[in-house]
Amino acid sequence: MIKRVAVIQDLSGLGKCSLTAALPVLSVLGVQACPLPTAVLTNQTGYGSYYCDDYTDRMDYFTEEWQKLHLKLDGIYTGFLGNEAQTDKIFHFMEVFRKPDTLVLTDPVMGDNGAAFPFFTPRLLSRLTELALAANVIIPNLTECCLLAGQDYEALTARSSSEEYFRYIGDTARKLLGGQLQTVLVTGIIAQPPVTSKRAYYNLAVTEKELVWASSGMHGGSYSGTGDLLASVICGCLVKGEDIETALKKAVRFLEAALTQTEKEQTPRNDGVAFEPCLGLLLD
Repeated sequence: MIKRVAVIQDLSGLGKCSLTAALPVLSVLGVQACPLPTAVLTNQTGYGSYYCDDYTDRMDYFTEEWQKLHLKLDGIYTGFLGNEAQTDKIFHFMEVFRKPDTLVLTDPVMGDNGAAFPFFTPRLLSRLTELALAANVIIPNLTECCLLAGQDYEALTARSSSEEYFRYIGDTARKLLGGQLQTVLVTGIIAQPPVTSKRAYYNLAVTEKELVWASSGMHGGSYSGTGDLLASVICGCLVKGEDIETALKKAVRFLEAALTQTEKEQTPRNDGVAFEPCLGLLLD
């Protein structure tokens, strides 16, 4: 039977992020994506102007109606959340639909470049931390990993020229493991010689027993939806029973091909990644 994943994120008409990135990726991987929108936007917020229809007060309708249908979910996948009430509604959703074999994957969107996003209150950050620690797999960037673990970002990145840099990051990520949280995938790590053979982006999967990493080249800077694409591949692969190393390698191969295509087309950053021509790579 086809696997089902509830994807709890916003829907942007333009910008190819959140739900518009997750739905095609999961579908190509052979997983049914069941969207639960947290908001509907005309376009993602990186553009100069946008309209947003907040769905916080409608999220419970999905929980109630899906419960009436006795929906069974193989996965619950959460991304950006804009307010504290949405975290409460997700906890309620998990109480209803999470079973022992349900994978919960969270992309804890909290900050970047060493700091939390300025519009996040301390209370919201606290609730996002609780949500992350309640998941089975989380996919933070390095800043978010430090925020969750209480690690000083500047002190950690000061070690970026050390050959032990990945081990230091792994030690930070392992502080979070325990309970149901079994894997922390730290994304967007910039490493260079002597840590690695070339300057590139690295993604480091940390479990209790191992560190697994995969790198991708630097293609045209940052694009809308890059992290959503990677997280969606990881979610789809894990729900289907693949291990984290296989999932990570597939995700990075797909993403690097898509970013190469994006750079070739000279796509504006806000328009997102030109991933559509590369979806076939996920069929292998």
